[in-house]
Amino acid sequence: MKTKNLLHAITFALSIAATAVAAEPVEVRLTVSRESAGPRIEPEVYGHFAEHLGTGIYGGLWVGPESTIPNTRGWRNDVVGALRRLQVPVVRWPGGCFADDYDWRDGIGAPAKRPARLNKIWGNVIEPNRVGTHEFMDLVDQLGAEAYLAGNMGSLPPRSMSQWLEYMTSGSQSSLAQERRRNGRDKPWKVKYFGVGNESWGCGGNMRPEYQADLHNQFATFLHAPVVRVASGDGQGNDHLVDVLMEHSGQHMDALTLHYYTIPGDWSKKGSATGFNAQEWAKTLKSAIGIEPRIETVSRLMDKHDPKKRIALYVDEWGTWYDAEPGTHPGFLQQQNSLRDALVAALSFNAFHRHTDRVKMANIAQMVNVLQALALTDGPRMVLTPTYHAFDLYQPFRGATPLKAELQAPRWHEGDVELPAVDASVARAADGSMVLALVNLDPQRPARVQTNLAGAARGRVLTAAAMDAHNTFAQPSALVPAPYRAGANGAPLALDLPPKSVVVVSVTQ
Repeated sequence: MKTKNLLHAITFALSIAATAVAAEPVEVRLTVSRESAGPRIEPEVYGHFAEHLGTGIYGGLWVGPESTIPNTRGWRNDVVGALRRLQVPVVRWPGGCFADDYDWRDGIGAPAKRPARLNKIWGNVIEPNRVGTHEFMDLVDQLGAEAYLAGNMGSLPPRSMSQWLEYMTSGSQSSLAQERRRNGRDKPWKVKYFGVGNESWGCGGNMRPEYQADLHNQFATFLHAPVVRVASGDGQGNDHLVDVLMEHSGQHMDALTLHYYTIPGDWSKKGSATGFNAQEWAKTLKSAIGIEPRIETVSRLMDKHDPKKRIALYVDEWGTWYDAEPGTHPGFLQQQNSLRDALVAALSFNAFHRHTDRVKMANIAQMVNVLQALALTDGPRMVLTPTYHAFDLYQPFRGATPLKAELQAPRWHEGDVELPAVDASVARAADGSMVLALVNLDPQRPARVQTNLAGAARGRVLTAAAMDAHNTFAQPSALVPAPYRAGANGAPLALDLPPKSVVVVSVTQ
């Protein structure tokens, strides 16, 4: 049945592409230079975020070792296997807002003796603490990923953060290291990234920038372990916050965070994940491309205090945020995921690629069942989303070097929204091949991209007839990538893009 669905989806996608080519295309010109546009694209730009929120952890990733759903030490095999295929580089945990009301001691020791706490941040439901430090580190080990811990600066003292790191990373005979050994882990873990608080301007404490800077310096002083110290940065377009943190805390951090969410409406009525119209499509994509000017502004502020660019920028929460699915708990932030989300992901990746001098990590919110998830689960069932497929398409860009490129594309309008017809990213992959990513934002018109390259392009395309096309448990392969070919060896290369599509190809010259 899966093979049949896949073949049907490929045939359908190819028919969409053929129809688009037959229509009058928008003319686009892409001129690629052999010159590097910046440092390499760090694999961590394709990072992930898993918070104790709704069914993101429990039911989504974790079912427990006693579950009849196939699992490895509690982590469900289908989800972990799918994520492993993406070569997940890093996972941020346990939040988010949850982190600043979290005591790491609640999540260690015998599972049956762990306290049940009220998750006051997300839904006022019981947090059983069945997934804690040991379980999370097992997850990143199964994924082959790095751990990025979000420490509690909002409601616990610096000593607690320091002790958590010692518990995890010390190979000594200290009481904390011995406690870890008694709890089943002999060797110290490697913790590469450590966040000092989260959204300190909001749910992490509602702090003034000046107060947060002082508090960050205090907490960072006691991180007695070789970790990348990540300061909680901006999420509200607050230039003053970035300026203050860089000026007063720059020497006590190795990275600063930026949070950016894409919504078609406003925070009181964000809009629906499906069933939207062309105006909402356009508003969403306009919001999505707004991440780039924000990155540019934050980077300029960082440059003022850190001209040598020692401090990285981590976009450690990004993605779409719609109204919760009807019939679900509003505090669980569960939403469907459509072709529109795949385009948001692709546009975001392209923006990150253009700013590799600062952007060294990005973490989509979130992995499973929450916001712009890569997988959705329902009991034993799992379905991969269009966003998952966007991550899969872009795998050749991991570790690649971005190349300078000039894109000449017309604009298109939907009501009062104006957008470029096409967006692009070009890079030299680690194996020496050239990789192109092309996004046709226009939901109605195809585009023909003429290039200064010669050769054959081979890759995949993600597109559909409907703007809100998505996968369901009943039809898990309704929207999957299809093979894509263009050009021939030695011939000028032109690429035809269907409307509302993402195309990623390698070019043989």
